[in-house]
Amino acid sequence: MKKTIKTNENQVLKAQLVRALADYDNLRKRVEREKEEFEKLANLKLVIRLLPVLDILKKAQAHLKDPGVEMTLRQFEEALTQEGITEIQVKQGDTFDPEIHEAIETVANGKDRGKIIEVASSGWRFTGGPVIKHVQVRVSKGN
Repeated sequence: MKKTIKTNENQVLKAQLVRALADYDNLRKRVEREKEEFEKLANLKLVIRLLPVLDILKKAQAHLKDPGVEMTLRQFEEALTQEGITEIQVKQGDTFDPEIHEAIETVANGKDRGKIIEVASSGWRFTGGPVIKHVQVRVSKGN
């Protein structure tokens, strides 16, 4: 009888140990996920603060055509790409899409309504994911 009690106690203790190990493993995984999410959020805040600087550099390069500014722009964009952030590609004549565009002005110019007539500043998104900064555009409102 004592053997059966000891066997039962051992089985209960083993079951408790297995549950405790599973709980610990789940906790470890959750903490790792939360750490990754925190790092991503911290990086996102920094990126959001730096994107206006990138816009200014692009405008400066358009006027100066300076090799140093060009190199800085390229390195800046490569760093963003390495972090999984890509520029949203938009050109004149594209149709306005509120998911990725921010209309800063609508212009009556006789062109098709809802077409982009000028890109004012770049937009950025996580590769295949959500938009970080919408592309600022001027849009035709037709006649």
